[in-house]
Amino acid sequence: MAAKKTINQGVEWNYSPALESTSHVKLKSKYDLYIDGKWVKPQSKKYFKTINPANEEVLAEVAHANEKDVDLAVKAARKAYRNVWSKMAPSERAKYIYRIARLMQERAREFAVIESLDAGKVIRESRDVDVPLACNHFFYYAGWADKLQYAFPNRKVEALGVAGQIIPWNFPLLMAAWKIAPALAAGNTVVLKPAETTPLTALKLAEIIHDAGLPSGVVNIVTGYGDTGASIVNHPNVDKIAFTGSTGVGKIIQRAIAGTHKKSTLELGGKSANIIMDDAPIDQAVEGIVNGIFFNQGHVCCAGSRLFVQEGVAEKVIEKLKHRMDSLIVGDPLDKNTDIGAINSKDQLDIINGYVKIGNAEGAEMYQPKCKLPKSGFYCPPTLFMDVAQSSRLVQEEIFGPVLTIQTFRTVDEVLQKANNTPFGLAAGIWTDKGSRIFNLTTKLRAGVIWANTYNKFDPTSPFGGYKESGFGREGGLQGLGAYLKMN
Repeated sequence: MAAKKTINQGVEWNYSPALESTSHVKLKSKYDLYIDGKWVKPQSKKYFKTINPANEEVLAEVAHANEKDVDLAVKAARKAYRNVWSKMAPSERAKYIYRIARLMQERAREFAVIESLDAGKVIRESRDVDVPLACNHFFYYAGWADKLQYAFPNRKVEALGVAGQIIPWNFPLLMAAWKIAPALAAGNTVVLKPAETTPLTALKLAEIIHDAGLPSGVVNIVTGYGDTGASIVNHPNVDKIAFTGSTGVGKIIQRAIAGTHKKSTLELGGKSANIIMDDAPIDQAVEGIVNGIFFNQGHVCCAGSRLFVQEGVAEKVIEKLKHRMDSLIVGDPLDKNTDIGAINSKDQLDIINGYVKIGNAEGAEMYQPKCKLPKSGFYCPPTLFMDVAQSSRLVQEEIFGPVLTIQTFRTVDEVLQKANNTPFGLAAGIWTDKGSRIFNLTTKLRAGVIWANTYNKFDPTSPFGGYKESGFGREGGLQGLGAYLKMN
């Protein structure tokens, strides 16, 4: 059905569907585990279904790895590290990483469509953000592989060994690239577990890695649920744990590896502040607000889910924001007209709807644009909550969906107190015309990444990570490379 939008003058505009083709996509009906350069049937003999959240249709069956499968993968990674990867010249390792990047580029369209099918994210974002950024991370770290002595001058550096990596469902391919590329460049081997709801692009990446001729065992990809991830975390021969996901699971991991030799990087939840000062470019800021919270259906750890607007411009900003929300199209992720795609799973949709009920019960003023949601699949309209208290659960807890809270402030000191009054510390945004205000706020906001007059901008050269319950360590840039090295 064509998406419909009506402007104030009463003229109705119909957008004809512009669906991305899926004819070029090659998916297996059943996926095994990728261990030691081969596709291996799980010893558990169990498979689970991965579905398209836009229509609830089954895409494929995927192997469920148990503790024995994880042990095989770790042994393969250890063998590859000792016999091949650690002995290979860094310039040769760089060639393999570069080859993976080029093959990903060649099949970028297929990756983008699979990502939208499996994760529910709109094709424009998969095509223009996720896949290019993933390729860029491999290109970037391929360049550093033979230059570690220049990256960390006057330091003796060596690889850690076997890296166990667990990635989330919101950016499946990009998170795999964030973790695999620096690990390989530093000379480590990898056992990676993708999220159970979005395993397909990681398994497609395994095909790319195989086609690139990477030595057997250097990268192993095992699929499954939380028990599979726990087996990786608890395995005694894993030297590094890299995890991106919820704060709750991050705490479990930290307790599990306490007292062991394992290094770790934890990139966890967030409840990021997006601050609009009274001298901000309002139209630009409104676009930044929309991008900050509704990008990827709000499934972003650094989403600008807490909006703070200075009182003098609050009415104008909210009016323009509502008008902009009225033009957002919620629908099929493969339609190039779509702005907000499908929620990743029914469980996540239930969580989001639960928070919407909490907001209404707390007495906050809610606004949702009138939009017709598809009959099948998991969808949530973009949602605003105004007149929320600082103590509201909507303000203090991560929702991980297209839900934005709005609070006003008068002074810089007030907004700093409100913005920092959170258990998280991942990201923040500032919108102002004055550089002095930017420098003042950035030095006082307790957040790992702060954007000025933009939001959700990522680059492989720039480190990303947070403070407090948003985790520790950095991914991206030289800092992300150093996390996979011993340095003396």
